[in-house]
Amino acid sequence: MTDFSHLQDFLSPVSKAQLHDDEEYEALQIGASIDAYEEGHIPDIDQADIVLLGAPEERGNATPPNGQHAPDAVRREFYKLFHWHQDLRLADAGNLLSGRTLGDAYAAFKSVVTELIDAGKTVVILGGSHDLTYAQYQAYAMKKYIIEATVADALIDLQETSSVRSRNFLLEMFMEQPNYIRHYNHIGFQSYFVQPRMLETLDKLRFDCYRLGKVRENMEEIEPVLRNTDLFSLDINIIKHTDAPANTLSPNGFSGEEACALSRYAGMSSQLSTYGIYGYNPSKDRDALTAKQIAQMLWYFMDGRSVKNKEAQLTERESFLEFHIAFTDIDTIFLKSKKTGRWWMQLPDQTFVPCAYSDYLLASNNEIPERWLRNQERL
Repeated sequence: MTDFSHLQDFLSPVSKAQLHDDEEYEALQIGASIDAYEEGHIPDIDQADIVLLGAPEERGNATPPNGQHAPDAVRREFYKLFHWHQDLRLADAGNLLSGRTLGDAYAAFKSVVTELIDAGKTVVILGGSHDLTYAQYQAYAMKKYIIEATVADALIDLQETSSVRSRNFLLEMFMEQPNYIRHYNHIGFQSYFVQPRMLETLDKLRFDCYRLGKVRENMEEIEPVLRNTDLFSLDINIIKHTDAPANTLSPNGFSGEEACALSRYAGMSSQLSTYGIYGYNPSKDRDALTAKQIAQMLWYFMDGRSVKNKEAQLTERESFLEFHIAFTDIDTIFLKSKKTGRWWMQLPDQTFVPCAYSDYLLASNNEIPERWLRNQERL
């Protein structure tokens, strides 16, 4: 049982009434059904599948705090949406209190998130600056959980010479010993912002990086990347300015629909337990369009979660179509789910890894899929 009374020491409540201008939510709106931590009401975390957590900490950024509450701005829009996924129960744990120092904020963050992970909950974090990803990782490291981490960001925050925490936090994540990152994926980087040697370093570590243009060519190819992810961190700078006005880094990026697709793929992951959305600054937003965008991404995350709940286990072979393929003298098996249409391929060690239909087509044409090679290199 989750000891929410203990977690309250780190959290401040929200007010659903104030978020909706003291009006009543309609019966099927999310605001009417979400079990939120409010004054005088403690949510039943044990009954929840997804727990929302506000993390407004911004001291890791180069810019001064915006003075507005980003998590509440997103909640205002999210609560208005209609709850189509009745198989999912939602709770809102409120907002993390600011500690005296940034280190205190990290400590509170990882304490709350670790307890929620241990309780089997999927935690959705509304940030806050992107360096909170480090505290998100620490929630796993504290319990020595070995994880696969995925970050969606137009930048790669590995700048050794920068003193700004949100621009160099990946260094500590990768170099900290002992280290609990089994594999790392980076989605949507924009090449003109990235020092080429950074990519060379990540490639030597057998980490996978996917350029924005490459991902946009075929969004479905990125679903297998997210399928085994435990930790997903997304900076709103990946969304182009016209679809997310609060993103002032670049005019280019994913469309709003593509960002929703990424979020849905994350929800479909069988492993994912934390999903953080960072970098939203309400003072730079226009007509709350970025808050609306994030709210709809959360809705699509729930949609993906519903799909994940319908998926069979790989051991239930009657739920899969099985294809035996030989390519370049390698015999392997491809599996296709009858329920969701997703694909897996077998490696030489007999384990199955997520893949796409395109990998099956390559193998059928006697070509080695790059995804197979990359996984084989990491074994």
